Amino acid sequence: MAFSFKKLTADASTAFNRAKQFTGEQLGTAEKTEYDAQFENLALRADKTKLWTEKILKQSETVLEPNPAARVEEFVNQTLDMKRDRVTNHELLGQYMIEAGNEFGPGTAYGSVLVKCGQTELQIGTTEKEYIQETNNKFLTPLRTFLEGDMKTIMRERKVLETKRLDLDAAKSRLKKAKTQEAHTSAEAEVRVAQSEFDRQTEVTKLLMEGISSAHANHQRCLGEYVEEQMKFYAKSHQLMQQLNRDMATSSQ
Repeated sequence: MAFSFKKLTADASTAFNRAKQFTGEQLGTAEKTEYDAQFENLALRADKTKLWTEKILKQSETVLEPNPAARVEEFVNQTLDMKRDRVTNHELLGQYMIEAGNEFGPGTAYGSVLVKCGQTELQIGTTEKEYIQETNNKFLTPLRTFLEGDMKTIMRERKVLETKRLDLDAAKSRLKKAKTQEAHTSAEAEVRVAQSEFDRQTEVTKLLMEGISSAHANHQRCLGEYVEEQMKFYAKSHQLMQQLNRDMATSSQ
């Protein structure tokens, strides 16, 4: 119990010193240790990478599925590991066309064309599903994995570093204000420990942020695969529509 009380007291004191240091910095009454230019550049690149990866991911999801409700349903299904074969808009349109064609009579000119159009729309819907699946696997999932893994780790370690920086500057402030030799000696020891922890955390954080170069290279490769899948989808859709156009031209003769 005594140990727990001591630890609680120490934690409260540390939190108070950090808050006091932070407030002093905001008011301009406390000095602040600045990060070097290399670190600042790495941090800026990390922030830009997080921002734009999130934007690209969100908009890519919108392109693949414009309906927000459907996106939420898909997310819930993935979270619960529930695989449902959702009907695409092209497939639904195809079904309606085929049903309408059969209703009007597949032997009539209009009914026959409706059935042919519906069959093509169904094929495009199947192609679209393949495209969405491949894009999710090859492009969106790697982006999500990066944001949920490496980027979260970087942001967490940067927060830890900031607390270490506050501890260091608070210790330096106490050293400046020390009035007795005993207080000065104690404060010097605190500064040495705080400086060591700050330096170690700076290196850890810097190494993690340097790894973003590898993430960029991986995202570039994934982007290439996304473009390839998109190209195949549009090429297949174009081929199907060309064939439908030829069939409709023949039917009208």
